[in-house]
Amino acid sequence: MLQDVTFAELGPAEFRQSIDAFVAVYSAAMNPPERMLTGRDSILDRHAASPGFRALAALVPSRSADGGAEVAGFTYGFHGEHGQWWHDMVSSALALATTGSAGATATEWIDDSFEVAELHVMPAHQGAGVGRSLLLRLLDDRPERTALLSTQDAESKARRLYRGVGFADLLINFRFAGGEPPYAVMGAPLPLRVQIPEAARPDAARSAESPRPSIS
Repeated sequence: MLQDVTFAELGPAEFRQSIDAFVAVYSAAMNPPERMLTGRDSILDRHAASPGFRALAALVPSRSADGGAEVAGFTYGFHGEHGQWWHDMVSSALALATTGSAGATATEWIDDSFEVAELHVMPAHQGAGVGRSLLLRLLDDRPERTALLSTQDAESKARRLYRGVGFADLLINFRFAGGEPPYAVMGAPLPLRVQIPEAARPDAARSAESPRPSIS
């Protein structure tokens, strides 16, 4: 249920202040090997300087007595450009692919794209619509022609979520590095043909006169 969730859009400075909390969400949601946690904070810090950066946090009331808020989930992304590692890897692979173009050329998918870099929800809040609401709000009113993302190439809840809002497979069984599991690269035309629930809009769960909660 989303009644107790507040969705807040964060600028780069606010995002950087919360990186430790976001890495903790990533760790709890994905249970990655230790090598993928090393330097994760530096990656998020660097991404916050990307063009067209947008970030969103899902906040729930803190269980402590300080009146703050805990991060239930987060997402962020930015405008894709040549020179970015993910963008260049996917651009090259799409140009070589003979299938999975979903009715558009590689150039049409990649040249004016918003790249969803991260979307993670704490296990205790999964299955309640938090991830879907974060994604829809992140992609709302973007000027880019397309949205792109990568997810593990498996029939997971995440994959079903992305398909449910209009993403299609562009690449499958794709490996960014030799030791990583295969990924699917997915894309969707913008704007998405899915309305954002009112509860998913930033500050919708908080009255206008209520102060913004601090993130603990």
